[in-house]
Amino acid sequence: MREMQVRQLGQSGLSASAQGLGCMGMSDFYGPADDNRSIETIHRALDLGITLLDTADVYGPFTNERLVGQAMRNRRNEVVLATKFGNMRAEDGTFLGINGRPEYVFKACDASLNRLGVDVIDLYYQHRVDPETPIEETVGAMAELVAQGKVRSLGLSEAAAATVRRAHAVHPITALQTEYSLWSRDPEGELLETCRELGIGFVAYSPLGRGFLTGRFRSPDDLAPDDWRRNNPRFQGDNFQRNLDLAAKVTEIASTNGCTPAQLALAWLHAQGDDIIPIPGSTRAERVEENAGAIHIRLSADDLDALAAIAPAVSGHRYPEGGMRAVNR
Repeated sequence: MREMQVRQLGQSGLSASAQGLGCMGMSDFYGPADDNRSIETIHRALDLGITLLDTADVYGPFTNERLVGQAMRNRRNEVVLATKFGNMRAEDGTFLGINGRPEYVFKACDASLNRLGVDVIDLYYQHRVDPETPIEETVGAMAELVAQGKVRSLGLSEAAAATVRRAHAVHPITALQTEYSLWSRDPEGELLETCRELGIGFVAYSPLGRGFLTGRFRSPDDLAPDDWRRNNPRFQGDNFQRNLDLAAKVTEIASTNGCTPAQLALAWLHAQGDDIIPIPGSTRAERVEENAGAIHIRLSADDLDALAAIAPAVSGHRYPEGGMRAVNR
């Protein structure tokens, strides 16, 4: 397989693979997990030159950071380690709200360092913006973590353009992480323009539409009983059936390009700019290998036009009502 490319994340000097690996599904939300297989998957990603590993304290909860820490124990120098704080969960998984208060920032970081088994986090995100705490206070505390040597660079997730500007004025923001894919085009316009103006890298999560764009789902029954996607509006009822037509168009265009639907969806994101790093998730080494091939696919102008026409056809919000209230703050 050809060599993975490298990208600069913002103006911080932090570089990472042009495509990362989202580790959430290895521990939570998408059905049963297998730690041994997940560790093999992470190792295969590193072998392929995929350096950006993305986790969060809320995944598991808490178990995904331990898993990632175990997987990279003897390979820390190969990893650009990203984790997040702010979404609070109890040990039993109950969601407790969003917290961006400075005292919590310090506590959450120390806990993540301990679970990961590392001395420093390369990229530390606020997972969701706390509407009760001014972003200046949260980022001010995050900046103290940088000064203390516990964190190398700072990020935000699902923040609005105005919030990004306020945060960046306190301390340089290296990356903004937001859902972005063929069927989630929300960042286009003000948000991406703001990142580019300020020199902030963009990390695209769920670049495969939570798996829908791969063509693997034919009905909601294809999901495990405890799979979070059963509660996602795009995977429910009439929305699911309408979105199948969208996935079929992706599959059709992929076929004409001699690639898989997943590779096509990722190649489309790569075509949107060198400042965009998608982080597709997977629990299987063979899927990581497949996804890695997307970086070398070049799409024609006609392909890009055909794919651009897909977004208006998507049916349903990307989160249930409560989740939508927590994004773009």
